Amino acid sequence: MKSSKLVIVGVGNVGSAVLNCALSLGLASEIAIIDIKEKKARGEALDSSHALPYALHPNVNIRAGSFAECTDADVIIIAAGPSILPEEASKDRLALAGKNIAVMKDVMTSITQYTKEAVIIMITNPLDIMVYYAQNFFGYPKNKILGTGTTLETARFKQIIASHYDLDPKNVHGYILGEHGNSAFAAWSLVNIAAIPAARLNEYFPADQPLDFNKTAAQVIQVAYDVLNSKGWTNSGIAMAACRIARAVLFNERSIFPVSTTLEGEYGLTGVALSLPCVIAAEGVRQRLEVPLADDEAAKLTASAANLKNVIKSVGLAK
Repeated sequence: MKSSKLVIVGVGNVGSAVLNCALSLGLASEIAIIDIKEKKARGEALDSSHALPYALHPNVNIRAGSFAECTDADVIIIAAGPSILPEEASKDRLALAGKNIAVMKDVMTSITQYTKEAVIIMITNPLDIMVYYAQNFFGYPKNKILGTGTTLETARFKQIIASHYDLDPKNVHGYILGEHGNSAFAAWSLVNIAAIPAARLNEYFPADQPLDFNKTAAQVIQVAYDVLNSKGWTNSGIAMAACRIARAVLFNERSIFPVSTTLEGEYGLTGVALSLPCVIAAEGVRQRLEVPLADDEAAKLTASAANLKNVIKSVGLAK
């Protein structure tokens, strides 16, 4: 297998977690980190290099650098820009749009000076707005830009259901779709465990009480704020989500994740980026899947898109 190179842009709480996760998964033989705070980037690289002498870690070339590191990158993970603070928990991720559009303009302008070949995985919030901006305003191949989208919400969804039935969450199949944010929704019509549909799970798996669909879907959204208010930020889950998608790219897995991309007519929607299940391979997004949704789920997807389109217009990215 050829050597692989990962570039991480932004090493705050999220970016540093991505770095540690990438190291523990052995994702790449080279990892370059870029941050506006160059001293912070050097410190993160140095600190992480001290893990390498232990046998569980592959010997990785870790270094801080400039955007020139993107020239030969295979994957670039963007975690730059401010996040919601605990005192802002009453707001949602869309409140960050104005600030992070400026950040993303600088980052994408810098990246495109050196490459249009790397697959870019975006974490910066508001995620769907950032993806729409990056995919449509910089001349970068659209299939090579994607956002982690609802991959994290989907992980939370699976964990909540698995905990309810005392099962391994890897055996829960299903998706949270739409916005990475408050208008995300559970596609219950697609949920199953061992091919047993959601509506019949209580027949097969003992639990103290039946699974409440509405409460579970609401919990998926609320738990993000529970983490934020408890520790001040969210980083572990999203770092693993980003690295898992990166692994699918680096190993050409053709795995399916609910990632954020600009829609091109799916469900009659255009001019917006949000999450649908997508086939992820070496080239990035190989295929976007217009999965069969129940009528109420399709309506929720349309409402999520409308919510995002309003923000896209409010920050001047569309008329």
